[in-house]
Amino acid sequence: MPTKPLPFTPEQAESWTGQHPTPFHVYAEQPMRENARALKAAFSWNPGFHEFFAVKAAPNPYLLKILAAEGFGADCSSMTELLLAERCGVTGENIMFTSNDTPADEFRKARQLGAVINLDDITHLPFIEREAGLPELLCFRYNPGPLKSGNAIIGHPEQAKYGLTREQLFDAYRAAKAKGVKRFGIHTMVASNELNPAYFVETAELLFKLVGDISREAGITFEFANIGGGIGIPYRPEQKPVDLAAVGNGIRAGYDKLIGRAGLAPLKVFMECGRMVTGPYGFLLSRVLHIKRTYKNFAGLDACMANLMRPALYGAYHHITVLGKNAADGTGTYDVTGSLCENNDKFAIDRELPALAPGDLVAIHDAGAHGHAMGFNYNGKLRSAEYLLRPDGELLPIRRAETPEDLFATLDFGKLAAFRP
Repeated sequence: MPTKPLPFTPEQAESWTGQHPTPFHVYAEQPMRENARALKAAFSWNPGFHEFFAVKAAPNPYLLKILAAEGFGADCSSMTELLLAERCGVTGENIMFTSNDTPADEFRKARQLGAVINLDDITHLPFIEREAGLPELLCFRYNPGPLKSGNAIIGHPEQAKYGLTREQLFDAYRAAKAKGVKRFGIHTMVASNELNPAYFVETAELLFKLVGDISREAGITFEFANIGGGIGIPYRPEQKPVDLAAVGNGIRAGYDKLIGRAGLAPLKVFMECGRMVTGPYGFLLSRVLHIKRTYKNFAGLDACMANLMRPALYGAYHHITVLGKNAADGTGTYDVTGSLCENNDKFAIDRELPALAPGDLVAIHDAGAHGHAMGFNYNGKLRSAEYLLRPDGELLPIRRAETPEDLFATLDFGKLAAFRP
């Protein structure tokens, strides 16, 4: 039976649950920091390299402050993410604001913070000019269409709602220059949870070639190329993490060939990884409530897809460790389920696990990105607490669990007594 390591012992986890009711998420700080440093080291050859952590992956201010301390910025795509970055002290060009059908007030907030604004469509140029004013620095998002393959999470580029075509990019940069924009960047994002290092090298080279073409045609100089994120993580025990050094070295070779030798340097390389930064270092702890045996065996947890919806949404694999048990204790095959009134509320289907019983504590791996962040309140489910495992072993509360009062706070009960249906 395959296993994956945990950054805590079963005894530690049991001691936590004595004070903190399950389910809850816990994030391990030390390996997260080490991973952040490894990403920076892989691109140390580029003096301007900057990682903008994708806030949507894990929008918790404690995690953002840890990553800011490691030199990361924030990749934001909404008003609330902008406000969260601001409250964490991340402002100015440490924010990359990537437009996506963006309202005017969000553009205005991004301008007020001095964020790098990354436009998603050529029509957004006159829109931001009218509603928020043009910034000195502007970026456009490139959609390469059939030139790049996508995957099940992000879709095929030619079917995606994001970005400008190649032809539109040339028009957009010429128009921005004519309107007085002085500084320029370019961006693309075409994959999610990709484990092949060559994919990112190819993406960077695609963008580097485009930098040269647009620079010559539009008569502009690019300050940066944001090659996006999308670096995957080994959700399955047999998978290997992406070799960050190989990615960095491969992109460096492409940079030297297409940017350096073409006289286009210096060009800063930006990234906006989220999943690979925090994903492997977050865990959902939950207890088995019931074992049901009908046409198959069901292990019902006190967590549900409101706590981690990736398996239900994508059919994604998340490894499950039964704390304190192993195959020597006997095994069984289970659908691991939650209590939501939806049949796809399952963390695993036909998963071989150590023999389960009510009260067993399980850890669901790789829940540190797009886990708690994608929570919801359907069925009146309340989102769980989050904790940070500090390097000294302290378990620090970084978000309390929701209560019914939180859920009801937006309802107007004050007028309910007078309401006559």
